[in-house]
Amino acid sequence: MASTVHCSIVSAEQEIFSGMVESVIMTGTIGELGIWPGHTPLLTGVKPGPVRLRLEGGEEEVFFASGGFIEVQPTAITILADTAVRADDLDEAAAVEAQQRAQRELADNRSDIDFARVNADIAEQAAMLRTIRKHREQKR
Repeated sequence: MASTVHCSIVSAEQEIFSGMVESVIMTGTIGELGIWPGHTPLLTGVKPGPVRLRLEGGEEEVFFASGGFIEVQPTAITILADTAVRADDLDEAAAVEAQQRAQRELADNRSDIDFARVNADIAEQAAMLRTIRKHREQKR
């Protein structure tokens, strides 16, 4: 079995990452996923949260994916993310403000509020904040 597999993280805007990895750890719609070279083919949704890549040589890189799909094939892993950002590029203050704004909108109780969208926004910002904080802890 190979010790690495090619991984790509792509969003609608651009390719965020492309390279050889030893493993991918993330949350899919079917639960927590740990993917290593030789993994069984798989296609599942991606839940908002961190995507941890263990690169060739053991270094770890962390990304935030807001949702999308992951496809695992024998020679490649492709993450098609709605939005993907390197954890180092995330803005904690902006994420906190966006979460607070969504919570205020939800608390407003207006009849024209799209509750599903607002709740999804709150969940996405919470996942982004978890990613930022976990990444910060790992760098220490």
